[in-house]
Amino acid sequence: MMTSNSGALRGTRSARYASDPPEGKPPGMPPPPTVTFGRRTNSGRYISYSRDDLDSELGSVDYTNYHVHIPATPDNQPSTLDPSISARVEEQYVSSSLFTGGFNSVTRAHLMNRVIDNEPGRQHPQMAGAKGSSCAVPGCDSNVMSDGRGQDILPCECDFKICVECFNDAVKTGGGICPGCKEPYKATELEEVMPLSLPAPPAQGQSKMERRLSLMRSSKQLTRSMTQTGDFDHNRWLFETKGTYGYGNAIWPKENVGDGSTGGGSDGQPAELTNKPWRPLTRKLKIPAAVLSPYRLLIFVRLAVLCLFLTWRVKHKNEDAIWLWGMSVVCELWFAFSWLLDQLPKLCPVNRSTDLAVLKEKFETPSPSNPTGKSDLPGVDVFVSTADPEKEPPLVTANTILSILAANYPVEKLSCYVSDDGGALLTFEAMAEAASFADIWVPFCRKHDIEPRNPESYFNLKRDPYKNKVRSDFVKDRRRVKREYDEFKVRINGLPDSIRRRSDAYHAREEIKAMRLQRENTGEDSLEPVKIRKATWMADGTHWPGTWMDSSTEHSRGDHAGIIQVMLKPPSDEPLLGKNDDKSPLDFTDVDIRLPLLVYVSREKRPGYDHNKKAGAMNALVRASAIMSNGPFILNLDCDHYIYNSQALREGMCFMMDRGGDRICYVQFPQRFEGIDPSDRYANHNTVFFDGNMRALDGLQGPVYVGTGCLFRRIALYGFDPPRSKERHPGFCSCCFPRKHKSKSGASVASEETRALRMGDSDEEEMDLSTFPKKFGNSSFLIDSIPVAEFQGRPLADHPAVKNGRPPGALTIPRDLLDASTVAEAISVISCWYEDKTEWGERVGWIYGSVTEDVVTGYRMHNRGWRSVYCVTKRDAFRGTAPINLTDRLHQVLRWATGSVEIFFSRNNALLASTKMKILQRIAYLNVGIYPFTSIFLIVYCFLPALSLFSGQFIVQTLNVTFLTYLLVITITLCMLAVLEVKWSGIELEEWWRNEQFWLIGGTSAHLAAVLQGLLKVIAGIEISFTLTSKSAGDDADDEFADLYLVKWSSLMIPPITIMMVNLIGIAVGFSRTIYSVVPQWSKLIGGVFFSFWVLAHLYPFAKGLMGRRGRTPTIVFVWSGLIAITISLLWVAINPPSSNSQIGGSFTFP
Repeated sequence: MMTSNSGALRGTRSARYASDPPEGKPPGMPPPPTVTFGRRTNSGRYISYSRDDLDSELGSVDYTNYHVHIPATPDNQPSTLDPSISARVEEQYVSSSLFTGGFNSVTRAHLMNRVIDNEPGRQHPQMAGAKGSSCAVPGCDSNVMSDGRGQDILPCECDFKICVECFNDAVKTGGGICPGCKEPYKATELEEVMPLSLPAPPAQGQSKMERRLSLMRSSKQLTRSMTQTGDFDHNRWLFETKGTYGYGNAIWPKENVGDGSTGGGSDGQPAELTNKPWRPLTRKLKIPAAVLSPYRLLIFVRLAVLCLFLTWRVKHKNEDAIWLWGMSVVCELWFAFSWLLDQLPKLCPVNRSTDLAVLKEKFETPSPSNPTGKSDLPGVDVFVSTADPEKEPPLVTANTILSILAANYPVEKLSCYVSDDGGALLTFEAMAEAASFADIWVPFCRKHDIEPRNPESYFNLKRDPYKNKVRSDFVKDRRRVKREYDEFKVRINGLPDSIRRRSDAYHAREEIKAMRLQRENTGEDSLEPVKIRKATWMADGTHWPGTWMDSSTEHSRGDHAGIIQVMLKPPSDEPLLGKNDDKSPLDFTDVDIRLPLLVYVSREKRPGYDHNKKAGAMNALVRASAIMSNGPFILNLDCDHYIYNSQALREGMCFMMDRGGDRICYVQFPQRFEGIDPSDRYANHNTVFFDGNMRALDGLQGPVYVGTGCLFRRIALYGFDPPRSKERHPGFCSCCFPRKHKSKSGASVASEETRALRMGDSDEEEMDLSTFPKKFGNSSFLIDSIPVAEFQGRPLADHPAVKNGRPPGALTIPRDLLDASTVAEAISVISCWYEDKTEWGERVGWIYGSVTEDVVTGYRMHNRGWRSVYCVTKRDAFRGTAPINLTDRLHQVLRWATGSVEIFFSRNNALLASTKMKILQRIAYLNVGIYPFTSIFLIVYCFLPALSLFSGQFIVQTLNVTFLTYLLVITITLCMLAVLEVKWSGIELEEWWRNEQFWLIGGTSAHLAAVLQGLLKVIAGIEISFTLTSKSAGDDADDEFADLYLVKWSSLMIPPITIMMVNLIGIAVGFSRTIYSVVPQWSKLIGGVFFSFWVLAHLYPFAKGLMGRRGRTPTIVFVWSGLIAITISLLWVAINPPSSNSQIGGSFTFP
């Protein structure tokens, strides 16, 4: 083995090389793509991390097989640097570096002295950027080592600033003499100089993933009979063995207890101990039978009435207008079928509740398996996605990040990843500003128990902010934080101009340099200016590797390198309490000031690659987070959805960690919105869906995934089957009908579409990693992290009834520190080439091929046998914004409906679902794909009243008693169902009516366009494109609902306007004909007018939206209304021309 002087390779870091073949790799497998990476020092010098480069520097390839042994001499001693200290040095370097790289490019680590322009005087020790002072040793550009609070660690009393490497050299080669005062060091061991709690050094010869895997495999044996202090655990021995102790002469060993005979509990355990009280984390609250039983009865009564009514309609034709009768019957048959698809999944609604006290007792209370009481909760990685800072304001995204960092969850178990799919410097610096402001905001929230923990929402609360606040310094602290937040908003709002001015200044400097260089080369002044690319510059004076404001090659939205920046490095394992000193603006004494890990990620984009929009960005985050933190659970949020309830993560974890929670793929939270007009004109709250349909699905196999506010099990995203899937068989409904058991021989062989990766059903079974590279890619880090995530996501094995559990106390160990090789590996897995020839997007991660990737992803999990849970908390878990403008709302609905049409015409159609999906769950997914097609029949039915009034006919021959009775019963049962649904779902009748109104508005506009777009894609192959929903506010800053009155013309408005005009004209024509006719047909008029008013009542919010603010109707509305009215009049005259005496319909004359 070749060794060298310890100072020969100073500046390099311990690294894992991507060119190394992974251990256990089967022969014949192609090697993974080689990733070359290095770093840039403050002086501008690049240091390579590539093993190939190091080999080429150390010697010729002709001597690579030689083994040179250099004997130990006074100037060549083995390094005594503690591995834990070197890991801390490595992590400090990583947190101060911007990592970039991608396809056919070197992965570089750019050491940044500053991340933002206006850095405050104080900085959190976890904040990105070079921390501490520079080393005072000549020729060294490293930084002085700092402690957990960011303060310099100086080993000599003269306070000479020296880095760890130079201190090592001074001790070994300089006789332990301080380079500053020339006096010997009193402490020559780094462990004495750095009296901080550091993680135990790793075992020699073991990689990071090997340590994780060994922990997973041995934790069961380690915690079998020994506590973490090394003492014999009597309680565990009693609980897990066949022995007993006498306690108060109450329990004595029974005869033959050791031979497995009867007399004890399961596995020979004493019944007194086996049957000890066990408290669940969640409870299922059934709907009262007084509400649910009549509701189910009415569903079947209305179904029977509909069948009788449709039978009567088919038998009794209207011979006078057979065309009108035919269209109406076809539409009514489809409406009955659509209503049945929507109503059947609502047979089994349930409510659920959680017990946070039990969660704390089980996972954060000292116990024999966890003597210190450290949190045993699993890690959570939170994903925040954004794509365009112009449509998604950085201030909104920053507030979402701050609410995540301040969440009430163990700091060391929480990580936040921000996906910037646009690669914009504006988003990058806004995140850096948010990380800087979190230094004061997060401890303030913890100190005073602030809710909500989104600063914008908190400071805009209309209730009394001082209610229930008892600390005397709250008023002073709140005033100071409010001022800091106002300054923070000003800095965020000023970032675009700041970046532009900075880039212009650097560009002017570069032009001057180029002109000077040209003058020196040519020797004469050139009149033509030198043209150079106008770059976007970062705060430290270097080019931004992402998208430039003036797009250029390799610096545009679809062409830029992958970027990873650790904004806040991982926190220490032990709490870091604040102090009351002059540097801190607030007194944070006895308040934990640590911040969770915060990482900025912008995946690589190159021309010619399909990046799959949001789904591709989420999959890139899944891979990067698996390598950097590997939380077994993932919470994904849109950039405008923030954590409103700081306990939301704990609420979701109650379901995942409860008995049977290992079969839950995700916990879906309801979406709640702010900034909606009080009347909710366009049903933006969507409470009928979130409080009605989703609660009902929770009683089946679980709610659908709606795109945000969802806590995922990472292993379910990887495409695995749920544990014990062979023991479970599909049933009709979990609460209404018993599950039918089927023999194993009856199970058919799954098709390629329903086939899933298998996972061991017991602790003894391990996953076969040899087949993983072709499914997950060639990253050995990623593959090694999969079994670790599966193990850490298991529920606590604190009761014999808990299957597939993990030992208590297994997750109390500190997390591994970040190193450069880890981040470099994360860069490689977010490259554009990584997903080639893998199953990402097909069966692994978020599924590609639909604009509504959320529904498809949830469908695939349910199709593999997983179940999901709907978590409705007393205090809203998350809140976000929704478009209150009519045009934006219609385009949002258009995107959802388009995705549903794509699902219907794809292999994700519920008709092709596997036998693992329940029947009613399959019906619910079938309704998701079918509901847009109702628009075809709805538009026809909305025109029928006007056609009836124009023609003087009706859908029935006469308004007889039978027809009116059927109509009355159907209407009454519908109203009674609505009332009962309001009772068990908790919504209001007004919300139900608003939903009915917008169902018709969307059905006659966006849904029809979605069907047309879907058919064009299926038949003609025309790809569908959609635009982001704007999250910005209106131009009128004084009016909170300015967007509500903003009218932006869209072609989607033409069908509803036409329907309104046709029905209004039809009513006028019908009245005129009836009044002036010889034999008035009042029954037909009443029927036609009644249904016309029914249509107009549903379209009232749409008409009101067209009026704009205070009657200022846009001209385009009058133009279209006039054109439609003239067209209809001319058509009527052409169809039924007036007679010579200017009479219409006999005795009707023009007034």
